[in-house]
Amino acid sequence: MTQIKFYGRRDVWAPLRRELSDVVHDCLAEVWKLPQDKRFHRFLLLDDDDLLCPQRSERYLIMEIVCFSGRSDEAKRDLIRTLFDRTGQALGLDPEDLEIVILEAPKVNWGIRGVPGDELALTYPVTL
Repeated sequence: MTQIKFYGRRDVWAPLRRELSDVVHDCLAEVWKLPQDKRFHRFLLLDDDDLLCPQRSERYLIMEIVCFSGRSDEAKRDLIRTLFDRTGQALGLDPEDLEIVILEAPKVNWGIRGVPGDELALTYPVTL
């Protein structure tokens, strides 16, 4: 299971939600082998005075990736590098304006479709 939370300015990112979501999900599908139909993205967009980061531009974006634990450090590095590369290519997002954090939790800490996550049958790997 992987869920993405995006934090950024509403006036900048609201018109680009679908494009950003597509780029990020394509990266997850390629690098972490997530199925195309497993997309869980939340946009938590803020007014310009609710996101204070004077050392960044108005395009500053925080991406939190919340997922089952189990992927190798190299798989996480590969995803981070791919995200920086593809968001730069597709959206012109400067690496200085993107921060990515991967937050992992054991499967047992998740409740999905009525069962603890460690009892869930997955169709994709989480131990890359």
